[in-house]
Amino acid sequence: MAATNVPERVKIRLWGKAAGRCEYDGCNEPLWLDSLTKAQFNVAYIAHIIANTPTGPRGDPVLSEQLKADINNLMLLCDKHHRLIDIEDVDGHPVARLQQMKRKHEDRIELLTSIMPDKRSHVVLYGANIGRHTAPLSWRKAAEAMVPEFYPAEARAIELGLGNSSYQDHESEYWLIEREHLHRQFSQKVKGRLQKQDINHISLFALAPQPLLIELGRLLSDIPLVEVFQLHREPQNWKWQNDCNGSDCLLHEPATRSGAAALNISLSGTIDDSRILSVLGNDASIWTLTIDKPDNDFLKSREQLFLFRQAMRHAFDEIKYMHGQNTRLHLFPCVPVAVAVEIGRVWMPKADLPLRIYDQNRKNGGFTAAFDIRDSEAGGQTNDGRTEAST
Repeated sequence: MAATNVPERVKIRLWGKAAGRCEYDGCNEPLWLDSLTKAQFNVAYIAHIIANTPTGPRGDPVLSEQLKADINNLMLLCDKHHRLIDIEDVDGHPVARLQQMKRKHEDRIELLTSIMPDKRSHVVLYGANIGRHTAPLSWRKAAEAMVPEFYPAEARAIELGLGNSSYQDHESEYWLIEREHLHRQFSQKVKGRLQKQDINHISLFALAPQPLLIELGRLLSDIPLVEVFQLHREPQNWKWQNDCNGSDCLLHEPATRSGAAALNISLSGTIDDSRILSVLGNDASIWTLTIDKPDNDFLKSREQLFLFRQAMRHAFDEIKYMHGQNTRLHLFPCVPVAVAVEIGRVWMPKADLPLRIYDQNRKNGGFTAAFDIRDSEAGGQTNDGRTEAST
């Protein structure tokens, strides 16, 4: 119904509580501009939940008069949803449903506008082709996962992925091209801003083959403040959950310490040692970092990721102590994306063993070496820029 009987002060309060956006569930359209021409003017309607007359939509003989100027009985709506609730589908929009929409929208606005400036975080998206799958990442889904602990510092994400890449992860050129592109994008878009303290906190959302995720973690290091998020299958979102029990990571030592040193990280699934021995030879010393029941959706909470960081740090230290500082560690990961990033962040270039990262790919017949990580400057490359691949 028309809002001519609503005092101006109430209209202004309603605009503030709705943040100038349509309060119909799922709409959120800004009501201060034309979405087509971008011309700025008032395109809002103030609608009554209980009509201001007994004969209007959802009207009441008593309440219509009492609530006609009550802000709790008013909604800020766009034209189409104002018409929908008052003309086209009155029966489908009872009082209780509209009250719930209003409450849900205004509670969300209250939450978002109460976040303090020190919770600003820059959204970083990194995607690379995994087999036949591309990486579906979006600023909107990232923002939904961050709130209320953080909120996006900018209206755009910092994107590091190689868009529309035709290379697949079974091709030999894939690792060289994707890794070099990641280095360049990180240097251009992130590194300089971190050094200038233009970026103080990062919220990272990534979907890529595990060696590239480890490399991204290495580039970030554990110095800047970074919140690494995990894409969950159930429920399908990036938001960390708070009611999950921690999963203790167990480090199993090898029976012998001869041959190449390898670390089997079996968290998302179980890597049988025979698959590693087929690559490194039967005399390899295989350490295993795992949990009681490896599962591809076990990682649900920040606490679990924290426990992994501690376990990974311990594993690097123990392996170096047992095999000596001149050893190369062959890394075979089967882990969630957030864990892969944290492997790279935990690894310390001046203290830890150089790494050779392996990737599992059926088209290549199993595990193959992707690239080496030796120090923060060289990045595991040879002098001519090619990825080192010798064993």
